[in-house]
Amino acid sequence: MEISENIQAILGTLPQKPGCYLMKNSDGKIIYIGKAINLKNRVRSYFHSDSSHDNKTRRLVSEIADLEWIIVGSELEALILEMNLIKKHRPKYNIRLKDDKRYPYIKVHWAEPFPKVTVTRQMADDGSRYFGPYTSAWAVYQTLDALRKIFPYLTCDREITGLDKRACLYYDIKLCTAPCIGASTQAQYRQMISDLMDFLSGHSDNIVKRLEDDMQKASEEMRFEKAASVRDQLKAIHNIIERQRIVFATDYIDSDVLAMARSDGEACVQVFFIRGGKLIGREYFILEGTEDAGDNEVLEQFITQFYTEAANIPEQVMLPQELEEARIISQWLRSKRGGEKVEFFVPNDGQPKELVQMATENATETLQALRAQWQGDAHKQELALSELQEALKLQAPPNRIECYDISNTQGTAIVGAMVVFTQGVPDKKLYRKFNIESVVGIPDDFASMDEVLTRRFRRWKSAQETANQPGAKKDASFSFLPDLIIIDGGKGQLSRVVKVMEKFELMDKVPVVGLAKQQEEIFFPHKSDSLMLPRNSQGLYLVQRIRDEAHRYGITAHRKKRQKIGMASQLDSIPGIGPARRKALLKHFGSVDKIREASLEDLTMVVPENTAQAIKDYLE
Repeated sequence: MEISENIQAILGTLPQKPGCYLMKNSDGKIIYIGKAINLKNRVRSYFHSDSSHDNKTRRLVSEIADLEWIIVGSELEALILEMNLIKKHRPKYNIRLKDDKRYPYIKVHWAEPFPKVTVTRQMADDGSRYFGPYTSAWAVYQTLDALRKIFPYLTCDREITGLDKRACLYYDIKLCTAPCIGASTQAQYRQMISDLMDFLSGHSDNIVKRLEDDMQKASEEMRFEKAASVRDQLKAIHNIIERQRIVFATDYIDSDVLAMARSDGEACVQVFFIRGGKLIGREYFILEGTEDAGDNEVLEQFITQFYTEAANIPEQVMLPQELEEARIISQWLRSKRGGEKVEFFVPNDGQPKELVQMATENATETLQALRAQWQGDAHKQELALSELQEALKLQAPPNRIECYDISNTQGTAIVGAMVVFTQGVPDKKLYRKFNIESVVGIPDDFASMDEVLTRRFRRWKSAQETANQPGAKKDASFSFLPDLIIIDGGKGQLSRVVKVMEKFELMDKVPVVGLAKQQEEIFFPHKSDSLMLPRNSQGLYLVQRIRDEAHRYGITAHRKKRQKIGMASQLDSIPGIGPARRKALLKHFGSVDKIREASLEDLTMVVPENTAQAIKDYLE
């Protein structure tokens, strides 16, 4: 193996201490992160004879152009640092949870006097209690819909004083206990929320016993409406409990059961949650980058990444096999659990072993179903690209498609959006936005599109001119030409784009079409006739997805740009608003928020109707 002088020099300076190492490619991008008790021995092993290396390691080593390392004080610190760095950089050669997004949690705002229950994707150290993570936001909301019928928690924004004269509709339909009017006290409301948290934790026996006592007491005191209400609550609880499989006849320590299935470089890990002797739920997680990695390594990486995000850690984790790094991972879990012990357990017989086997079967079935779905989607994408090739008379399927859109409000905060689809799927790392500089004050989508395409192809031309210079770096967003350009607009927008492409002598190299919004018509340069793809064709669906994604991305960037503008300068930026009108508006309404809330009729009392409409459009 030939090692560059730069790498050889770095290898000679490696310390014999614990820490993490970061491997980078020629673009300076981190492609792998690892940890070691002895950095010198571990990192140097990558560059020894590669006969013992697997294919993935060989590919990794061939891309390494630079190395960094961070020294820490212990093996545990190295593990924690490695987890944080992988989570931050998501290197392509590391095993990682497939979904880039954050998983949803149920959040109970326990620090508030009257806690609410919401869904969040971010845990914070704010005194709240969290439950999750879950893989499906839809499933979370379904869970909360069921729980709210049992524990009718607050969902309004009222300040709860107990002195309000009237409750809202939710009280009438028994989806709120109305502490706002004093129908329940703070202590009663918090007890209900505490019960909800116990229920989410799988510990429902005490709740059921107390409710049965409450129902009996209410009946004896002839408070029959209260007794009926508690009866209905108990019935709803039992309906959920009946769906929870009883795993252990007697109480068993709270456990998570992990098992795994693997296929073609991906792994599916199934997690069963055992609480109070019952199987209260299960989730599956997909990992990528697992090719050539052993089952042990995949499980260890899953455990560290999953429990970094988990809101609760149980006393025991059941596994299908022993972990090589069980000691250090257990030590880390113990620190996350407030010093309480966490045991790894590989069952050999009985119900625990059956649970691991059941989790394995679920993981296998889930992975098979997902692979069938992925393959079906891939087939649809291939079909869509093939249909576009035929319909647009392209020489080959359009592997890279770029779409452009302009977003603005009355000519302010104008943003151009460029989205890229590769092989029929979004390639979000290649998306780019353009803050329009040549158009000020009045909306001019044609001129804005002219600027966007000019800047895009100027970057491409510059990349070609510097391609052979030493150390030149390529921006993949601009260094390559697309196989097809889609413009969100009709003939006028398309003709403006054609002029830009002719200026860069690209009309013979890159096909371009315009997509009109009303009838989904496709327009071609220098042709009066349009094309309408079949309503049920995969080609049309793909074009629509690309156009909608460009619009979404542009609108998002436009809103962020508007939010950065100060409140007063927001008014200054609206066409027709000068210092005198701004002063008159603020004097009449008192604040920008009040101006935003004002009706069109109210605004026309201060400014002309066309200016009032511009204000509504801008501040909506």
